Amino acid sequence: MSTTQSERLRELLEPLVSSQGLDLEEIAVESVGRKRVLRVVVDSDDGADLDAIADVSRALSAKLDETDAMGAGEYTLEVGTPGAERELTEHRHYVRAVERLVRFQLTEGGGEVVARILTVDDEGMDLEVPGVKGRKATARRLAFGDIDKARVQVEFNRKDKNDKSDEQDMTEEEEA
Repeated sequence: MSTTQSERLRELLEPLVSSQGLDLEEIAVESVGRKRVLRVVVDSDDGADLDAIADVSRALSAKLDETDAMGAGEYTLEVGTPGAERELTEHRHYVRAVERLVRFQLTEGGGEVVARILTVDDEGMDLEVPGVKGRKATARRLAFGDIDKARVQVEFNRKDKNDKSDEQDMTEEEEA
């Protein structure tokens, strides 16, 4: 896809996505055999549920049908969210990842850090680096300029902070 088409699509679609309370994260046009697929990735601070995705998908489809932004020929429109292991590239991505475990590739041979984001400000973020082999977690400050890549990690065994209170409530109910 040419940069010109990508820019035209972004200019055309971004106001529609924003009007739905979402951020336009990514646009990609791919050829799949004889067909073309337009993939649009959206998100928001509160996430995007299926109803929001369906609404924005209908609005984008209508707008694309009334313009020639996709040119002649058939195409498939796919609208979705970034997914569980999203790459963090914008400040808002880091803010949305607060309390999540993230793998950071550091610049200039700084290696790799896996840590939980605690807070984010304009210069960087405060992290909690999990302890290894029974050691306590440690605090660390990381500036945005020190990050080459960052990707959210999927956690299967993490208990929510609310889980402890739920367990306590269940114990109190059982005792009553």
